[in-house]
Amino acid sequence: MAELPDMRAGAVPAKGVEGMMDPVLRDRRIWVLMAAAMLTIMSNATITPALPGLQQMFAANPDAALMTRLLITAPSLLVAITAPIAGSITDRIGRIRPLCWGLVLFSVAGTAGLYLGSLEAILASRLALGLGVACIMTAQAALIGDYYEGPVRARLMGYQMAAVNLGGLIFVTAAGAMAAHDPRLPFAIYGLGLILILPALRCLHEPARTIHDGILGEPRAPAEPGWQLNVGLMAVAAGATFVMYYAVPTQLPYLMASVGLDQPQQAGLVLGATMLAAAVLSVASGPLRRWLGRVGTPVTGFMLLAAGFWGMAEAQTMVTQMSFAALNGAGLGLTMPAFVTTALNVTPAHRRGTVSGIITSAIFLGQFLSPLATQPLVTYLGYSGAFHVAAVSYVVLGALLFLTMRRQPGSVPAHPPRKG
Repeated sequence: MAELPDMRAGAVPAKGVEGMMDPVLRDRRIWVLMAAAMLTIMSNATITPALPGLQQMFAANPDAALMTRLLITAPSLLVAITAPIAGSITDRIGRIRPLCWGLVLFSVAGTAGLYLGSLEAILASRLALGLGVACIMTAQAALIGDYYEGPVRARLMGYQMAAVNLGGLIFVTAAGAMAAHDPRLPFAIYGLGLILILPALRCLHEPARTIHDGILGEPRAPAEPGWQLNVGLMAVAAGATFVMYYAVPTQLPYLMASVGLDQPQQAGLVLGATMLAAAVLSVASGPLRRWLGRVGTPVTGFMLLAAGFWGMAEAQTMVTQMSFAALNGAGLGLTMPAFVTTALNVTPAHRRGTVSGIITSAIFLGQFLSPLATQPLVTYLGYSGAFHVAAVSYVVLGALLFLTMRRQPGSVPAHPPRKG
């Protein structure tokens, strides 16, 4: 099968494009990279339905309650610590080898919970899993930056975010069914990483690269002036977004129970509405970015997040909870692709791996810090009060981002709306 050309600067093949599918999706590399992104959602979420069963299985351990919960947060901490290092490595030795090493480590460490005999050993394997996730995420994001430019890159970041959310729906649902039979079974899902290695080797290739001060890179892709500041702003914004956003999976079920919506399936439906809306808006984020611009896109996302959190704090019925949860997911679907796209757009090619690692680190650090930030709010203000604070925080974040970046290059829409 002939290799498809690089889709640079928004160009797409003129021949062979049929139907309504985005032509860029006919590139096999995209499906491999999106599958890699989809896998990373499992670093935290997959074993969540199994936690009660694991705690019961290791009830003889006096620290079972704490350690089973650490199984969820441990990968995030390791990703936050190691992702910048993994990104720097991809800049020096290329993208494909770290991606494949990450897939191997992801599967070996992820499936270790099937057979390890102690919680301590399983916790250690979860730390190793975080290292694998860091390698996968930094390498695949850098490859998207290498292969594609302009509007195509923005659309693909949206598709990637959509894949992550759909992966969450599929894998967590499957894990719940498996955990009902045996709490160890969800660990088997991590073996999917091994299946992806062969397609990665067959479909992906290292971009043509030269040496820049000992680092691999592409001389034709210079940086924007002040790119370090822009990258730093995107990293801070991404981390801050997740500090508050992770109150949804960790605190929303309790908020719903406080107003009488205390059935597990009700919380599942609301969380599903969040993921579905995030997937839809992620796909739309690329085209919307052409109208809203570099700053307008995430600022709009922050306003949707604020409306969603405020509405969930006030909602008393399932219909209103699902509606505002969908607004919340839509906000995430606009913000996160925008942060990654902006960071890659302003960065010189030979630093994309490092920058991908910095953004990845910020996202997972935000996830790790979320319970530490939101639980005190719940203690003093209650669940509704905590969600109100989150809503106000997103308004403040949006205002700060607008004021900071509105004068930066590329902050205006690339293609303003046409009249008529």
